[in-house]
Parts: sequence; C-alpha cells; structure tokens
Amino acid sequence: MKLSKAGLGILLALLVAPASLAGSSKPGGTAVTVVKTGNLPPPRVAPACKPGHCPFAGQHVTVIVSIGPIAWAIPELKDEFEAATGATLTVVQVPFSEHFDNFYSDVLNGAGKYDASIAGAWWLGELVAGDYILAYDKYYNDPRFPKWDIDEVLPGPRSLLFYGGKKYMVANDHDGQVMYYRRDLLEDPRHQAAFKQKFGYALAVPKTWEQFRDVAEYFNGRDLNGDSVSDSGLTMFLKPGAQGLFHFMLLSAPFVIGPDNPKLYWFDPKTMKPLIDGPGHVRALELLVELVRFGPREMLTWDHGQSWDYFLEGRAALTFTWGDLGALAQQEGSKVKGRIGAAPIPGTHGYYNIAQRKWVKTGQPNLVGNTTGGSWAGVISKYSKAPEAAYYLLALMASKEKSQVYAARGWDGIDPGRRFHFLPPDGSGKLDTYLKAGWDEADIRDYLRAYSDNFGNPLQLPYLRIPGAYSYWQALDVHLAEAESGQLSPEAALKAAAVDFEEITLRLGRERQRRAYRASLGL
Repeated sequence: MKLSKAGLGILLALLVAPASLAGSSKPGGTAVTVVKTGNLPPPRVAPACKPGHCPFAGQHVTVIVSIGPIAWAIPELKDEFEAATGATLTVVQVPFSEHFDNFYSDVLNGAGKYDASIAGAWWLGELVAGDYILAYDKYYNDPRFPKWDIDEVLPGPRSLLFYGGKKYMVANDHDGQVMYYRRDLLEDPRHQAAFKQKFGYALAVPKTWEQFRDVAEYFNGRDLNGDSVSDSGLTMFLKPGAQGLFHFMLLSAPFVIGPDNPKLYWFDPKTMKPLIDGPGHVRALELLVELVRFGPREMLTWDHGQSWDYFLEGRAALTFTWGDLGALAQQEGSKVKGRIGAAPIPGTHGYYNIAQRKWVKTGQPNLVGNTTGGSWAGVISKYSKAPEAAYYLLALMASKEKSQVYAARGWDGIDPGRRFHFLPPDGSGKLDTYLKAGWDEADIRDYLRAYSDNFGNPLQLPYLRIPGAYSYWQALDVHLAEAESGQLSPEAALKAAAVDFEEITLRLGRERQRRAYRASLGL
C-alpha cells in the first residue's frame, strides 16, 4: 500500500514507539478564544476531622493530572481533603503529551511517585493488562469513604468504569459526543420554505446522516451571523493528530453497529483481524469526505478549539462534538447562546452486518450511542503508599454534590452522565441548578435530553481499551487525513489502516491483544 511521505513518516514513528503513546482522546482544556469561562465553586461536603482522629494523618497523596480545566476540580479539593483526612495533597500538572508517559513510567518501574492519576479511559488496556492499578471494589461500600453511587452513572459511561468485571475508574467526567445545530436557523420560516423547495422535504433536526448532509449543503455559503460574510454548513476539526478521527468513528458507527451486530467494529474478537476496512466503514468515510465540502477548507488544519470558536462565533449551522461546546456556548462572548440545540448523533437506514456480510435495512433510523473521549476519571496506582487516602480523594470528587456543580458549569471539561445530572423524566436533576450556572433554558433542555438519549442507547460504539489503543488510533488518523484531503480514496485509506492495524497487533502479540480485546468487550 503506497502512503504519502507525511503518512509514512508518522506511521513509522508509531510503529517504533511504545505501544501506548501519550495523548488525549478528549482534550482536557477548552482551547477556545471567543468566550470566557465562569466561576462556580463546588460546595464542601466532607467535615473536618478532629485532632487525633484523622483517618489518614501523616499520609501524603500525589495526583498527576493534565494541565487544563479538566484538572481544576482536584486543586479545589485540597483544603477540604486535608482537613477531613489529616493527609496532605500534592497535585502535579503536566502537559497532555507527557501525562500518560509520566504515570506509565512510574508504575512500570514500581516507583510509586504518583498515588493516583486522572486518566483517560483508553489507558485501561495498558494499565490493567500490566497489573499496574488497583481495583477499588473493597473500598466502594466502606463507610470510611465519601459515598457516591456508581449505579447513578448511565449505562454507556458506566461501562468504562469497569474492566474485566472489576471497578478501576472512579467516576468524574462522562464523555460522549452529540450533534449541535443552530435552532434559530432550523426554525426560520424562510429557510424552511427554501429548504423544502430544494430538497423536497421539511427542514428539521437531522435524524440521519443523509439529512445532516442536506442541511449542511443548504446552509453552506450563507451569512449565518449577520456580518455579511459567507459562513458554512458545518464545522469539524480534522487536523491530523488533533482528535479528528472521532468524527469518523461517530459517523461510521450506525453504518456498522446494529441490533444484530452490537460489537463487531474494530476487530474480530476471535482472531484480532482488523474490521476497519469493511463496507460500512468505507461508505461512512465516503460521506465524511463529501461533508468536507460544506465546511471551511481551513478545518483540515484545525484542532477542536478552532472548530469550536467557529461555531461559537455563529459561523456554522451544524457540528458534532463533546459536551464542552454546549457549556461554552452559555459563556460571555458566545453568539449562539439561546440558539444552540443538541440531539443525538444522526443514524442511518441501514448498516453492514459484518458477521453476515450483508447490508441490513432498518425502518427507523439506526442510532448508535457513544462514549467517545477520555471520560477522565481517577485511577489508583498499585504502588501507591497511601491507596486508601487516594481513594478518599477520588470518591470525594465523585460525590453527588460536587458532580452536580461540575456538570452544570461544564467549562471545566467535566461533562454530565449521571441520573442526577438530567431533568425529569430522564433523571432527578433540577433546572435551577443549570439556570443559576447561566444556562439558557431551551439550550439546557436540548443538551441534557441529547446526552440522556446518547448514553441510554442500548447500542453503543465499542470503546477501544486495549494495549496500543493510541497507536491504532493514530495510524487510522493518518489515513483518514489522506482521504479527507483527497490523497487517497476512502477505500484505499481504510485498507492502508487495516494493514497498519495488523502490523501493530503482530508487534504487540496477537494472543495478548486478543485476550485484552475480549476482556475489554466483556466477553
């Protein structure tokens, strides 16, 4: 398979690098410039211990986190944690590119420098397979620790807290992506009439990727924010190495995953044969390449922050991304507050059943939920000198009272995913919690309904949590970029990705990878 020089160079670097390259599957920082973040501190919930009766007096806990808003919650806990436990806390903040390598090196060598990490969910392949982190099952119901309810977490993100039937990640952030749209544009009678005349059906919130494509085409080139400058039908972030591959993963999910094929997406769990070049994946990439025409050409070089800025400036009708964007849209400087609707990722009217090797038609749109992103949450090092104190800290952060504030303010990178985050009838949350945080009522209702539907969907895009997950993702990212820029056809790009997947699997050991993959899927 012939690669571009750039693609070949990146791929060679991947294949000689460690199996678990550093990186983030959802950026922890907002990286936007057009809005300002707010100031909403969480309440104190742990009472101070009495001298002589502090449970972890004299102990010390060191937590490593990535620099950025996703790390803000830990320093906020310092005074409360130390007063409640008698222990002391050090928070080490490092760049995203160094976070995994620092923590992995520490556990690999058994050094115990870090007691815990706010880790990405995809790390568990390396960390559990190497027996480097502790399961916290024995601590979970222990009355010595702050209480939090794992059953409050919706099914999609809850699955990421477990590995091999044991609890490893203490709930914090709940990542997944939804579609965002300009409510004001879709409800405008002039646009509704013109759209129907052009496409022959009513303009509405897209439920399928075909409808999404039509809406993007219709609005592309129009002035969407009143500044007399042409804007775009959609915005994405497609810079290689900047998480753009998640656009493809989400778009392709309903072309591959269906009621008769809930798990076959990445590999055949019996053989570890790559499935990434299957007909469903190819059709999805063909559509993604077509969608590129309806956004600014510059987005081929954009990271998430640049794409989010474009939407927050009112310059795109559609996008699909993490929960951060919905929260940032409520902040000072946003031009879409009160206009930003949200809905689950669009579906398809058919998917390719890999096991049966045939296309299956569906009457209703085939919608697939996702937990795409890091779902940044606490893990405890096996070599921690204070594992119980470390769990106390992470459980305190997971408490309902604090999690409600984290999700409501949103710009801290911590997204909703528990029943008490959602409004009735989907959950037990309260509208006032969000209104006090500055949300527009229509925006928050759409946003929470979209995430509730996404995480509650019984069909979920399988999350890749095996050794080398990041290497597989980066290899895929290289070839997606080649297709998006027109260097390779979608079919050729995915065939090249499959070849690279096979090489990575062989390097890491097929049987080892097969066992890890099956465990990650609960097989």
